[in-house]
Amino acid sequence: MSYSVLIGVGMSLKALWRLHQPLKTTHAYGFTLRTLNGLQGVTSTKLNYSTLTLHHLPYTCSTSRLQELQRPHTGRHCHVQTPLNLISKTWKTQMRLQSTTTTIKSILVQGGMPGKRTLKGPRTKQPSRTNQPRQEEEDLMQCIAYATADQYHLPTLCHDLIAHGFVEVNELPRDASNVLVMGTEHVAKPSDSGTIFFFREGSVVFWNVEEKTVKAVMRILEQHEIQPYEVALVHWENEEINYSVGEGNSKLYRGNFLFNGELDYEQVVLEKFAFSNALSLSVKLAIWETSLDNFVESIQSIPEMLKSGQRVKLSRAEVMQKIGELFSLRHCINLSSDLLITPDFYWDREDLEQLYDKTCQFLNINRRVKVVNEKLQHCTELTDLMRNHLSEKHSLRLEWMIVVLIAIEVMFELARVIF
Repeated sequence: MSYSVLIGVGMSLKALWRLHQPLKTTHAYGFTLRTLNGLQGVTSTKLNYSTLTLHHLPYTCSTSRLQELQRPHTGRHCHVQTPLNLISKTWKTQMRLQSTTTTIKSILVQGGMPGKRTLKGPRTKQPSRTNQPRQEEEDLMQCIAYATADQYHLPTLCHDLIAHGFVEVNELPRDASNVLVMGTEHVAKPSDSGTIFFFREGSVVFWNVEEKTVKAVMRILEQHEIQPYEVALVHWENEEINYSVGEGNSKLYRGNFLFNGELDYEQVVLEKFAFSNALSLSVKLAIWETSLDNFVESIQSIPEMLKSGQRVKLSRAEVMQKIGELFSLRHCINLSSDLLITPDFYWDREDLEQLYDKTCQFLNINRRVKVVNEKLQHCTELTDLMRNHLSEKHSLRLEWMIVVLIAIEVMFELARVIF
């Protein structure tokens, strides 16, 4: 056998050995490619013999040499063929890659990407009502409450609603001056009349009003709002409670409002006002809870920066702005609202006060206010710490400036004495 034949056989065996080596890392290599291309970049049909050869043989020989090895030759050159064990291992690798791809896709579909933040449920979600009595759908009507702004301008709102066909209800006493009651003929169900309560504090409660009319009222209301809230937040933080008209005393029973059908219209309006008052407080508190959460999120990095000894990247003006936001929110919750006390309207109306208190208890208003105040206290302590920290830095800067000025004055005196 000539030397050229021996050289050709040696180079062929070396190429086949190079082909066999990458198979040990093909699984990790394919998984990396699929991860980078969204599990779609590499398919099983691409992992054939030519693909493996093109990916790994250039490290040992040129492209022309690769074509020469793959093309059959005559004469003194040997013919390179694929061994059966190499084809078997390649086929097994393809099957393992297909199985891994299917498993990973099923995991992503079922559980989602790890670390992805899921949306939280509505804060004002009602408690469990699995034990409430089953009633016919025809007997249940809907009461829904929204908080859309800081305040409403009720006089102009009343004129605008009357111009659009709504009727003002004057059955409320004079001491209920912070609410506007309107009636409508566009009811969702004929079992009860349609009533709308507009509270000056920026909340509205609909009783048995069809959805089309609710949207129309919300569009009219936009023109009379003071400091309106975001539309998505308004529809996210709402309250929905069903009610019905039947026999017995009016009450809140297992998550539903039950009205006495024998009462006159004026008394029914007063009872709806008591329920609506509690619902309006709940939706307003939900908006303030969201504002507090946003505030806490904005200062969340400060404790970690102080813990790690890093420099706090807040100026004195920004810290004062944070303190202003905090005290404004605290003022709204504890001073300008009726969250901490029962309104004066219920002092000489014990039956309505009982309905109001039961609804507030059902909506967990007292507990939520307590939690909010605890969060506010913690945020106040943190902002005070930041203000003291910045004050100390400012004082230290002034002291160093005084030291530098004294040193400059001493240098001038020394220069005057020496020269």
